[in-house]
Amino acid sequence: MAARLAVLAIVAALLVVTGVARDGGSGGEGGVAGARAHSSYLGPRGGGRGWMRSRPKRVSIVWAIGDGADGGSDSRAVAAMVGSQRVDRLLYLGDVYETGTAREFQVNYDPPYHRFNAVTAPTIGNHEWSNIAMGYVPYWTAVRGTPPPLWYAFAASGWQLISLNSNVPTSPDQLAWLNSLIGQTPRYGTCRLAFMHHPVFSAGLHGDLSALQGVFGELEGHASIVLSGHDHDMQRLQPVDGITPYVDGAGGRELYPVDRTDPRLAFADDAHHGALRIKLRPGRAVLTFLAEDGTPLDQSTVSCHQR
Repeated sequence: MAARLAVLAIVAALLVVTGVARDGGSGGEGGVAGARAHSSYLGPRGGGRGWMRSRPKRVSIVWAIGDGADGGSDSRAVAAMVGSQRVDRLLYLGDVYETGTAREFQVNYDPPYHRFNAVTAPTIGNHEWSNIAMGYVPYWTAVRGTPPPLWYAFAASGWQLISLNSNVPTSPDQLAWLNSLIGQTPRYGTCRLAFMHHPVFSAGLHGDLSALQGVFGELEGHASIVLSGHDHDMQRLQPVDGITPYVDGAGGRELYPVDRTDPRLAFADDAHHGALRIKLRPGRAVLTFLAEDGTPLDQSTVSCHQR
């Protein structure tokens, strides 16, 4: 009971932090990088004030890895492959095995991923959710000096990247925050990328999470990409209402099979561990799944429109 109360206290405190963890000041139209008439909007000048600093540059290389921190050789190989290339931001899509304790963060997550800490934007996996007060929050507080919000946003090369907590998919607070964020940052248009641990849509072992439909509904008409992990494979699905879903949970844990008869699939791989490389520029994203040895497995392009 005492442990449960401690978790609830941490979550309540994080909700307060989340209330102010917007987009590092990118909601306003003044003081922005690249703000000449008819020019592309790159994000808040100077990186903003958010928990994760924005990157108002013309091009950014963002990597996404999910379900990789198990201390195994494949996890280390994927992290090493990513580390051998340019990394402007890293989206860690969740799961530090087995239960996200402080020791597991130090033994399983930190050795392969410590080098990326300054540019890592994490989202909470189901494995660390129950121990959030003992693992996830202390680790990322030590990295940034401020507790990690349950949901937050930042910008990179004209895209707004939104970290959401899929462990509470129907949270009224999260939905209200997302609705407010979109309303206060209209200039991104559909140039938004949302990332979370559980997939809204998946042809993998876990399948769709219908409870996320409310979150997806808030993103419709305002985003172009949704990333997730949880299913230990790589998937690119056909666009749904203008949003292309990607699943990247092949970061090192044992792989799960994909149902290749699912008509929504545009690409699937359940034989390789790997990561997703995302090259962002205003109005365009090029997404490439790479195996842990660096071999490209699939490449796709997603376009968006700023306002």
